[in-house]
Amino acid sequence: MIDITRRLYEGHPVWPGDTPFTLEPVSKIAEGDSVNVSKLTTTTHLGTHLDAPYHYVEDGGKLESVPLSALIGPCQVIDARGQQALDAPFLRSLELRAERVLFYTGQPDEWRDFPREFTHVLPAAVDYLAERGVRLFGTDCPSVDPLTSKDLPGHKAFARNGIYIVEGLALEAVRPGEYELIVLPLRLEGADASPVRAVLH
Repeated sequence: MIDITRRLYEGHPVWPGDTPFTLEPVSKIAEGDSVNVSKLTTTTHLGTHLDAPYHYVEDGGKLESVPLSALIGPCQVIDARGQQALDAPFLRSLELRAERVLFYTGQPDEWRDFPREFTHVLPAAVDYLAERGVRLFGTDCPSVDPLTSKDLPGHKAFARNGIYIVEGLALEAVRPGEYELIVLPLRLEGADASPVRAVLH
């Protein structure tokens, strides 16, 4: 089993302006309480997370609309280091063989600061993935669009093509190749996204 989930810790970087991650104890055995209990505060887009279409399309499906069948099954990990943007010519140069594709662009498994520049995805590349039957797209980057993007063309291309997005994967130690993927979000009814535990084997 290869855990491709980012480690979460107090002060983990989040999208600029988003809700900081905190894990705060509210009762402690050491202070006389019967149990240890913590309070969790976070954005739904923390670390390794699954976007629901509702995140970027007003009438898109919420988290409960994402089928588990898209999140579990054969996948392919692809080395995309050196690509400023994933474009259709680059994808055509690959032999895509799975419905789930994960792209390692060179992001470290732990961010000291939130990345300002990272590999984004062009709409024509998303269209090509759809032509090849891809159902799930994964990236080690925090987004499929640039940090400053407001119209989110990449996200909207994924929505248009019915491809789900997992962002913030930890792929630094994973060799390119074919694997079985398990991505499990929290069962948050009505949510726009959820942190996930993502595993390859």
